[in-house]
Amino acid sequence: QLQLVESGGGLVQPGGSLRLSCVASGSTLRNFAVGWFRQAPGKEREAVSCISIIDGSTVYVDSMKGRFTIAREPAKKTVVMQMNSLKPEDTAIYYCAARGYTMCARVPESYDRWGQGTQVTVSS
Repeated sequence: QLQLVESGGGLVQPGGSLRLSCVASGSTLRNFAVGWFRQAPGKEREAVSCISIIDGSTVYVDSMKGRFTIAREPAKKTVVMQMNSLKPEDTAIYYCAARGYTMCARVPESYDRWGQGTQVTVSS
């Protein structure tokens, strides 16, 4: 049974950077797409980025393009997301999730395996 664990969140000043990691266990990620989502207090969970493990194709939400970069490290069964130029509005709990298809999807309901989340706070 595939399990996901996120890490790398924390407190950072506006303009700073963080690198989130999502480590899988219990199964290979080869035939999965892995997405990052975030949820701020009082808001719905929203898609951030996604990567297809088998071919490395990526999808980004427009507001994150150029600031966030998702990448896969298949040998480590890890998906990372580098976040640069962080803004206070990026503050949220960030989750990684996997779906048993090679294509990405933007709807949270399309993913059936979720990590516990990692808190990202951008504040001066």
